[in-house]
Amino acid sequence: MNMLIFIIAGLLVHCVFLASIFDIYFTSPLVHGMTPQRTPLPPPAKRLVLFVADGLRADTLYELDDNGTSQAPYLRNIIEHKGSWGVSHTHVPTESRPGHVALIAGFYEDVSAVAKGWKENPVEFDSVFNESKYTWSWGSPDILPMFAKGASGDHVYTYCYTAEKEDFGAQDATKLDTWVFDHVKNFFQAARSNQTLFSKVNEEKVVLFLHLLGIDTNGHAHRPNSREYKDNIRKVDEGINDIVSMLEDFYGNDGKTAFILTSDHGMTDWGSHGAGHPSETLTPLIAWGAGVNYPQKVTSQFLEDDFLKEWKLEKWKRLDVNQADIAPLMASLIGVPFPLNSVGILSLDYLNNSAHFKAESIFTNAVQILEQFKIKMTQKKETTLSFLFTPFHSQMLRRTDVTALHCHHNLSGVCMPRLRLLSDTEQINILRKARSYIHQEKYHEAVSLCKTLISLALEGLSYYHTYDRLFLGISVVMGFVGWTSYVILLIVKTHTGLTRSTHDKASTVLLLYGFAAIGVLIVFFLLIQTCPWTYYIYCLLPVPVWYAVVKEFRVIQDLASLVLVFPLGRSIGFLLAGALGIEILVFSFFYRSTLTFGLIAFAGWPLITQLWTQAKVITLSWTLLCLLLAMFPLMPVVGREPNISLVTLAGLVILLISSLSLACLCKSKNKYVPKKYLTILLFQMLSIALSTYVVNSTHSSLHRKQGLPVINQIISWTTLASSLFVPLLSPTFFFQRLLSILLSLMAPYLLLSTGYEALFPLVLSGLMFSWIYMEREVLQHYGDSVKPKLAVLNFSYTTDITQFRQLHLDDIRRSFFFLVIGVESTQS
Repeated sequence: MNMLIFIIAGLLVHCVFLASIFDIYFTSPLVHGMTPQRTPLPPPAKRLVLFVADGLRADTLYELDDNGTSQAPYLRNIIEHKGSWGVSHTHVPTESRPGHVALIAGFYEDVSAVAKGWKENPVEFDSVFNESKYTWSWGSPDILPMFAKGASGDHVYTYCYTAEKEDFGAQDATKLDTWVFDHVKNFFQAARSNQTLFSKVNEEKVVLFLHLLGIDTNGHAHRPNSREYKDNIRKVDEGINDIVSMLEDFYGNDGKTAFILTSDHGMTDWGSHGAGHPSETLTPLIAWGAGVNYPQKVTSQFLEDDFLKEWKLEKWKRLDVNQADIAPLMASLIGVPFPLNSVGILSLDYLNNSAHFKAESIFTNAVQILEQFKIKMTQKKETTLSFLFTPFHSQMLRRTDVTALHCHHNLSGVCMPRLRLLSDTEQINILRKARSYIHQEKYHEAVSLCKTLISLALEGLSYYHTYDRLFLGISVVMGFVGWTSYVILLIVKTHTGLTRSTHDKASTVLLLYGFAAIGVLIVFFLLIQTCPWTYYIYCLLPVPVWYAVVKEFRVIQDLASLVLVFPLGRSIGFLLAGALGIEILVFSFFYRSTLTFGLIAFAGWPLITQLWTQAKVITLSWTLLCLLLAMFPLMPVVGREPNISLVTLAGLVILLISSLSLACLCKSKNKYVPKKYLTILLFQMLSIALSTYVVNSTHSSLHRKQGLPVINQIISWTTLASSLFVPLLSPTFFFQRLLSILLSLMAPYLLLSTGYEALFPLVLSGLMFSWIYMEREVLQHYGDSVKPKLAVLNFSYTTDITQFRQLHLDDIRRSFFFLVIGVESTQS
């Protein structure tokens, strides 16, 4: 195969593999066509006020300081005397958009939004705001517009400050929250003199949403344990107190306002979020006002964590929920339909209402989730051949009142679990039974049955959402294995004297027709199931790939013959070593420290060969650099204090290395080192020096809360741009080109470093240089090459490796070394 065609084919195949990830794991879970469901009884509240303190951690809000004082005394008073409280458990990714979608729409983000950076709505969705009569919202331009954009009609109003106000380097980010509180007060002041607006805000089913971004901004800039972060919490606490007093006065203390305070996500001690650390996933939830339970005193509570003692809240019942459960709670309080795509389960413990109301509410919740299940099942059934369709089954052991419909009994009369099919008939039976319980005022039984139905429906939703995952996964794996096999065969065929290329024309034509027939069958199979066009690519890709593999049958035959005559002990040894190496690589993605053991093993490689006696200096350098590199996987990835001194040290070391190189080049009489290229080296040294200065200057400026200097921004962007093309101007000789590449990479790397990681490229590049010299010694040892002078090697010359040597087993070791060092580079 022509090399250019091979490279293009390889790129296309790997693009398909990459795209398959999104079709397998990042498809939208949303379905449409459901009927809105609302609780038929009158709601306890006419309006709801939702406070979302962006980036607020549960522990920081609930804990007491050294003096026994709360960071938020007003909210603490609510917990102890007026409302219910708990922890809202968020899901990964712990970002602002997914968090708000879960809170307000009741589902855990459409994961296909990752392709849009969590900024836009890839699929329209319903929300509590959309179902309300009117919603007024104040806050960030990054959050509010997405709910107004997806709303039907003109009833969701947004008031946002400008994006420029969201400055993470600002001295005081509390002004963002002050802006929200002030504009809410001005809004209601204006409503007193505007009859139209006054009438609207006095309607039922009204939502007021206050998005408070200051805490998140201060957390990023100063970290959650800082004075700024905690002062912002006090400001928010005071602001909420003022807003609540103002609203009660405006509405004449009618007792028809429900209040909820929560957060979209938490934040780590080092000021980041997005992952699944408890500090990111545990957020506060405090509810009070109309329809909300009063504090429930208890003697003991059994929870998975020990926070209650730390927070001094052991006496007040803690009601934990999943973040998506807040949406049905809000809908129930003001009597709007539950969001159509919500998967939240209504927490009845938060409601201060009759048992009848609670039963009707959870029944509505069950019907709303079941509607999604029915749509999802219908969609999948319509696009799958009837004899291939596998309906959802669930192995669930339920309470006696539930299993009475579905379970069988053993000889001792004990109810045994049974494989349950949530068919249309079973759905109707469960709903009828629940409705019958409500009519008979058996509310506890009705609630229990509805919760069972919700669990089944949610399990079924997940089942149908991932229905095609196995089928697509097998198709992609078939394509990947086929392509890998073909590449191996091509390498063996091209770079060894193992095979001779002979093809029987008749058998080749027959093979072509056979694979073409398989392709036609696949297309027909996908066509009658009306599969998406991407399915055709994933399923058809293995056909030409495996055709190319099978066509090289004689190569496979010769390769198998060689393997069979290979000593059995050595074959088993190579297989075990290869399997162990691959497992170490896989394990390293979960435990980085695994790479340390691999690099220590690499350090001992020359000691078990004759290289130690052949090139002692190079061998010693390799061993020491491997041991140094092995230290980096043991270092903390995040959560450490910045150490700018190490960044400065890295900059000085690279300047020292480049200065020594410059001195050597200036003294060199070698005609291969033109003096005009010394200017490029001086320019790159200047970039290193400026980058080191910018890191120190920026750190000092941010520490003084003066923001990021403009001159530093100009230097940084200039350095980044120049690092992309300057190496192309350097000499093409071995040492000069590699040094130029190192210097160009180091400049932007220093700008992005805050500690020990700045030293990593130095150790890695040193190891790579040592490796090059080590491999030169290996080639000479095997007699495959004379000992060339690396200084005179020129990258501009095209070299055919087959003219010098053919592949042997040592090349497998080289490729594994390269893979491990590559993984180490990406993880460190």
